[in-house]
Amino acid sequence: MRVPLLLSALAALGAPALRAQSAREYAVPAHVEFRGLHALSDRVVWASGSGGVVMHTQDGGRHWAVDTIAGAEHLFLTDVWAFDARRATVVGTDFNGGRAAIYSTADGGRHWRREWELADPNVFLDAVTFWPGGRGLALGDPMEGHYTILTRAPDDSAWRVPDAPQMPCGPDHAILPEADSGMAAFAASGTALTSRGDSWAWFGTGGGARAAVFRTWDQGRSWSRADTDLPASASAGIFGLAFEDDTLGLAVGGDYQQPADSAPNVLRTTDGGETWTLIGRTTPIGVKWGLTNAGPGTYLATAPTGTGITRDGGVTWTLLDPKPANTASCAGGTCWLAGKGRLARLRIGG
Repeated sequence: MRVPLLLSALAALGAPALRAQSAREYAVPAHVEFRGLHALSDRVVWASGSGGVVMHTQDGGRHWAVDTIAGAEHLFLTDVWAFDARRATVVGTDFNGGRAAIYSTADGGRHWRREWELADPNVFLDAVTFWPGGRGLALGDPMEGHYTILTRAPDDSAWRVPDAPQMPCGPDHAILPEADSGMAAFAASGTALTSRGDSWAWFGTGGGARAAVFRTWDQGRSWSRADTDLPASASAGIFGLAFEDDTLGLAVGGDYQQPADSAPNVLRTTDGGETWTLIGRTTPIGVKWGLTNAGPGTYLATAPTGTGITRDGGVTWTLLDPKPANTASCAGGTCWLAGKGRLARLRIGG
């Protein structure tokens, strides 16, 4: 689901006057808005954004390579997954409608191969993730009543709808997750989808009456749904999810049309996403666009009004960085923030 560019307007509202860390800012094209971000270490980081642009560093930010993928100039690269300093995959969507595509590079961005493409008025890709074995999962908004789910086998460049499971599904499962009228995922940060272990993945939704979390345990072939107490609408719902282990995780969201809303916007699961409990709100208040885990109990939540951090599993939050950011990614105590014309680095301890 498209999230309009509201960073400038929302930032004008200001963030709470709390003590924040100073992030190191890097020079990036001012016109590019980044929503995809993947830090593999404190040295190797990839970011993707508008205009088919990908930036990456392999020396901790001292030098950055800037690539514009040929043929993707009209796509917003909503998410990126990196394997190392040379290999990465991006998903992209034309925000004006009608086209989406998946590209991969194996030579550090010098060349990009288009692995999947669809021209359709309703197609929209939101995020991508991979499991350790090399199988990939891409998430898109619903088409014909079901969320778009694509998987890629290890050492294969073809993305396909996953095969049906061998055993019949129960009544609360579907081969492809079904969507209520108006439901979709948000492409604000690349964190509406997350994976863990060898076969688990989760994604959050907006639209409909209540936000929901879908999960798969078999690499996208079967899905279950957990409804939550977080309100949803065309502009509201879950924007980001992250897990710290197989059972503990958080989800954040809100309504991007009400940035000063102080309503609860943090959900927690202690059973691997089977159920979710609304536990409170973030600091700064208002909608959160992205979420990442940075260690046991530690999560960063990004927003146009600044980035907050919790160190107690979402119970309490403090302001970490006051500048607008769409998304964050952490590795080894180093966290990276990205947004409109912005890439930044800060240390949170390890």
